[in-house]
Amino acid sequence: MKTIKRMMDHLYWADGRILDALEESATKNKDLLKLVRHVAVAERVWLSRLQGKGSALYSLWEETEDLTAIRTMFDENAEQYRVYIEGLKESGLDEMVDYANQSGDPFRSSVRDILSQVLLHGQYHRGQINRALRIESAEPIQVDYITFARQ
Repeated sequence: MKTIKRMMDHLYWADGRILDALEESATKNKDLLKLVRHVAVAERVWLSRLQGKGSALYSLWEETEDLTAIRTMFDENAEQYRVYIEGLKESGLDEMVDYANQSGDPFRSSVRDILSQVLLHGQYHRGQINRALRIESAEPIQVDYITFARQ
């Protein structure tokens, strides 16, 4: 559990840093803003599945220009994930969760695999966001785990 908690702390930190970089760049790139919103919504979708709630209410790929709303979503996600993980025992990581994907197809995955998906999915897209910032001549932000761990 300690490793999962630490990795989730990195996720919260990295989400905040990538938003800081986007705000500082003042980008109006709609694809880039849609991508950061996608990360926030995907975190929320997986959390809803872990909590046994439906995730059909969430649209993963909407356009937005509102970084404040995205920051609020990231903050709410972090708060809810912390509560969820605090209530989770080590044995709970191997419990299976039944859910449907956005197309309605049924799946079953362990809590451990779902949390790993959340962690890796966000890092993948933060890399894409940083690359797009560089293309726009903005400065990418360090979001590597080791940078987090050194602090």
